[in-house]
Amino acid sequence: MTTATGLHYLPLHELARRIQSKDVSSAEVTAALLERIERLNPKLNAYITVMADSALADARAADDEIAAGNYRGPLHGVPIGVKDLCATKGVRTTAGSKIMADSVPDEDATVIRKLREAGAVIIGKTHLHEFAFGATGVNDHYGPARNPWDTERITGGSSSGSAAAVAAGLCYAALGSDTGGSIRIPASLCGIAGLKQTYGRVSLHGVVPLAWSLDHVGPMARTVRDCALVLEAIAGPDANDPSTVDEPVEAWADDLDVLDSGLAGLRIGVPVIFAYERAAPDVATRVQEAIVTLARLGADVREVELPVLQEYWAAASQVVLAEAAAYHKSNMEQRAQDIGESVRQRIQIGLDMNATDYIAGARLRDESRRTADDVLLRDLDLLAMPSTINTAATIESATADDPTLGLTWLTAPFDVTGQPAISIPCGFTDDGLPVGLQLIGRRFDERTVLRAAHAFETQSGVSMAQPPVD
Repeated sequence: MTTATGLHYLPLHELARRIQSKDVSSAEVTAALLERIERLNPKLNAYITVMADSALADARAADDEIAAGNYRGPLHGVPIGVKDLCATKGVRTTAGSKIMADSVPDEDATVIRKLREAGAVIIGKTHLHEFAFGATGVNDHYGPARNPWDTERITGGSSSGSAAAVAAGLCYAALGSDTGGSIRIPASLCGIAGLKQTYGRVSLHGVVPLAWSLDHVGPMARTVRDCALVLEAIAGPDANDPSTVDEPVEAWADDLDVLDSGLAGLRIGVPVIFAYERAAPDVATRVQEAIVTLARLGADVREVELPVLQEYWAAASQVVLAEAAAYHKSNMEQRAQDIGESVRQRIQIGLDMNATDYIAGARLRDESRRTADDVLLRDLDLLAMPSTINTAATIESATADDPTLGLTWLTAPFDVTGQPAISIPCGFTDDGLPVGLQLIGRRFDERTVLRAAHAFETQSGVSMAQPPVD
C-alpha cells in the first residue's frame, strides 16, 4: 500500500481506482486531506465547516466495506465537499448567512443522501456567497473565499468554496449550485470543470433555495470524467421534489471515450456577437483558440446569431429577483439587519418588483424550456462560448463594485432554458489567470456535452495545471 501523501491533486477517478485496489486507504487519504485543509483553509477560506470526525469515521467504514468485498462504486471512500446550502443531518447548514449560522438540519438533502449511499466521504461544507445570491464569493459574514491562483482575487460564486477546494486539492470533487451561473462562473475563474445539468435531472429537496424554478445542484471537479461520475451518483427523480423528471440515469462516464478519436460530425454554433461583445480581449482570445481546437478535432464550427440570448438573460434577472424576494420576505421583515448589504439590496429590489415583471420573465422561462432546443440549436448539437466575460477580479474591486451582473451574462440564459452547460479550463491569460470554455447542449443530452468537453480536455494540450497555493 502506498502513502496518501501527495495524492491531493489526483483526479477522482484515479483515486477511486487506487482505493478499490487497496493501493491506498480511504482513511489515509482523508487524514492527509484534513491536514491539508487545516494548513490551507485559513489562506483560502474554502470551507465554513470541516467535518473531520465524521469524515474519518466514514472513511474507516468505507475501508471495512471494501475489504469485505462490498465496493459501492467510484465514489466509495472518496472525500467530497458540499456547498453549505445542502442540508446535512446533525451538521450546521448556514447558507453562508448569519441568519442560519446555527441551523442544524434533522435530515440530509437528497443529494447528500445519494452521496452517502454511493459511499462518498463528506469532508466539509464549503463557503458560498450569502444565500447563494451573488457571483463573487465575497461574504459579509464569513469573509471572502480566495482564489488559489491569486489569493487577492475572487473565486467567483456563488459556489465559491467548492471551486477553491477542488482547485487547491482540498477535496476530489464538490457539489455546487447554479441559478445564474454559480457552478460555471467559479469553475471558470478557478480553472476546474463544473457542470450544470438539465433542470429537473437532480433533486433540490433539502437545498436552501435562491430561485426555485432556476436552481440546479451539480458537480465540480478537476476533470470532466469526475463530473460525470458525481452526476451519476446524484441524478434521478425524487418523490420529495416535484421538479425532478423521470429520465434515466445514464453511464455518462463510460460514454466519454467514444469521441476520444475526435469530434467528427459534431455541429457547434458560436453566437459571436453575444459571446464576445462584452468579453475582455484576453478571455476572447483564449476561447477563440479553444474553438479553433474544436474545429481541428473535427467539429463543424459555425457562427450563429442568437439575439434571444439577451432576452433569456433579462428573464433570469426578473425570475431570480422575484423568487428570492418571496423566499426571504420574512427574513427581511424580522432580521433585515442580519443580511449583508448587497444581498439585502437585491432582495429589496425583488420585493419592489411589479408582479407583471415576474410574470413576463416566468412566461419566457416556460416558453424557452419548450422551444430553446430548436431556437438555439437548430441544426446544431452544441453552442460554444466563454464561461465568463472576465477573469477573476480582485477582492478589493469586487467589494467596492460588485461585478455580479457582468459575470452572469454568459451563463444565466441557460438556467432559464434549463439546458445542460459545462465550463472547462481552456488556458490562461498572460497574467496567469484561468479562462473557461462553456459548452451548452440540448435538454437531457448531458451525454454530448460531456463527451465533447472530455475530448477537448484530453486532446487540446491544455494541461490541468496546479495553482501556486502551496
